[in-house]
Amino acid sequence: MSLDSDVIVDRRRIRRKLTFWRVIAALLAIAAVVTAGVFATPDARNTFSTSGSIARVHIDGLIRSDADRVEALERLENSRSAAVVVHINSPGGTTAGSEQLYDALVRLKAKKPLVVVVEGLAASGGYITAIAADHIVAQQTSLVGSIGVLFQFPNFTDLLKTVGVKVEEVKSSPLKAAPNGYEPTTPEARAALDSLVKDSYAWFRSLVKTRRSMDDALLDKVADGRVFTGHQALDLKLIDQLGDEKAAVAWLVAEKGVKSGLPVRDYKLSPRFGDLTFLRTAASITLDALGLSSVARQIEQAGVTQAVDRLSLDGMLALWQPPGSK
Repeated sequence: MSLDSDVIVDRRRIRRKLTFWRVIAALLAIAAVVTAGVFATPDARNTFSTSGSIARVHIDGLIRSDADRVEALERLENSRSAAVVVHINSPGGTTAGSEQLYDALVRLKAKKPLVVVVEGLAASGGYITAIAADHIVAQQTSLVGSIGVLFQFPNFTDLLKTVGVKVEEVKSSPLKAAPNGYEPTTPEARAALDSLVKDSYAWFRSLVKTRRSMDDALLDKVADGRVFTGHQALDLKLIDQLGDEKAAVAWLVAEKGVKSGLPVRDYKLSPRFGDLTFLRTAASITLDALGLSSVARQIEQAGVTQAVDRLSLDGMLALWQPPGSK
């Protein structure tokens, strides 16, 4: 009995020591990750990384209104970066979000030399973003254009009839909340939406005509909603040059007087502490240290499920959809 008691006491003592060192390791890991996260924020990057360099900005995925992104671009205006290279790979998004991003880049361009590189796609709202720059570079096989606006909404009328559901409503006027998807779209509602789309489309066309110095004939040719390859887009004046980031930097040196040989460094547009990715990493490391690896894996995977698809976009869209994506 005495021997068994001694063994139990020793095991408890070892377990307490192991837990102590695990907690110490977890705290050190959290401190390291938080420190890295702080220095990865735009403010820290402005202080350390962008001095004497060219800032690289990425615009990826769906574009929507984003005040944090605007603030980050305003910080970049006041940074010591010599110039900015904006990489775009986007099918577009909301017209309001695209206009907001365009305006922010125009203000940035007034402070620093700016050039756009189309990585794979700059369509619809992505192209609105691109034409904020005075010079657009794209690869031959990049897709550019899709100058147009759409307003899409589902209509469940036939489905509701099938399941025997009727949605009733009381509203102040016939066009309030129209269309609603629960009843056939009236000619008046369709005409109202058509007016919205045509007004936004006219704004888009006017922007392209002004920024790309097009005559009406060329504008009509490129503004029918199609996308063009980079090779086609060059002849159509949608872009200025075929190439990649090296070509863009060479243009900055030759045309904007940027010093040759400056490094190009990433400038993230996420807000301070961003999407808390580094805190998620810290939590994962902590749980690993405490022997809870399965829980840690679930936390790491949680970031993947936060991706937002196009169904979350509200309002008028300047968005390119490849065949089969509807």
